[in-house]
Amino acid sequence: MSEKLENINNTLDEAPELDDAYFVQADLYQGDKLIRRGRPRSAQTKVAVSIRLDKEIVDHLKNSGAGWQTRVNHILRNSLL
Repeated sequence: MSEKLENINNTLDEAPELDDAYFVQADLYQGDKLIRRGRPRSAQTKVAVSIRLDKEIVDHLKNSGAGWQTRVNHILRNSLL
């Protein structure tokens, strides 16, 4: 057997088996349409903005845990409405 053919056979022997975990991460298509995963789009979209806040305020909000930007949105919404 030639060296090149032997290298191909060795590579095929070392290829990982495609298990369930592989297919969980794979893209899903329905016909030609890619089915998106994750959170569905909200009917009420958000707008990305840049805002300058005091360091103490940002530190306090971040230290209160994940979702601090959502909490800022709720605070502002409640103060305006």
